Amino acid sequence: MKAGLYVVATPIGHLDDLSQRALHTLQQVQLIAAEDTRQSAHLLQHHGIHTPLTACHDHNEGQRAAELIGRIQQGEAIALISDAGTPLISDPGFRLVRAAHDAGVPVSPIPGPCAAIAALSAAGLPSDRFFFEGFLPAKTAGRQARLRELATEPATLIFYEAPHRIAAMLEDLCHCFGPDRQATLCRELTKTFETLRRAPLATLRDWVASDPNQQKGEIVLVVAGADPHNRQQAQQQQALEMLKKLLPHMPLKTAAQLVAD
Repeated sequence: MKAGLYVVATPIGHLDDLSQRALHTLQQVQLIAAEDTRQSAHLLQHHGIHTPLTACHDHNEGQRAAELIGRIQQGEAIALISDAGTPLISDPGFRLVRAAHDAGVPVSPIPGPCAAIAALSAAGLPSDRFFFEGFLPAKTAGRQARLRELATEPATLIFYEAPHRIAAMLEDLCHCFGPDRQATLCRELTKTFETLRRAPLATLRDWVASDPNQQKGEIVLVVAGADPHNRQQAQQQQALEMLKKLLPHMPLKTAAQLVAD
């Protein structure tokens, strides 16, 4: 293969979702930079790929980038993969890809599975415009603050969430978006226990809270964007919350003018 950095999408669950082009690329490069070499070793073993692996993750990417770019400049072809799906989508790799561009090294995407797009395609919600948020803040205060900012977004929203936080996230979504907003919970996509359910947020919240099995595995939550009426309601709610925070510190007239501005 020509020297360069190949950004290769790998399966999000079902190992046979690796494309023929991705398989050929991983067989032909001199080195595979993987987020977790132990996790990626299972994929390579399944497909009979014997290319050497090296770790490239959040904690060492800054240091490894220069080394990997140097090897490419000497004529090697290197593949970048994450634990699952498309690299850089809520996964490491940005600093390496940026360094490759800065060094004038060719970068080639080898497209394939992505959990966010897979969930959107099957969610039954508008897909002409979507907003990928990824993971929300882990703590309740930060999560609710970010959700309030997104409450009036008209595009369909795509979230990733850890299984031990999905119940709390759905509770916060009901609080910030309202219990009737439509959403689709996608869990363990392409795997044995794949589950998709579209329902109002309150229904999903109650379902997940009552069934521990829905609090396991990889989760993508797709949420409908705000319609014009809901956007107006959300804006009014935001205004009232801002007003409550300002009133202890200034007269009502001044606080109201600040909120209006």
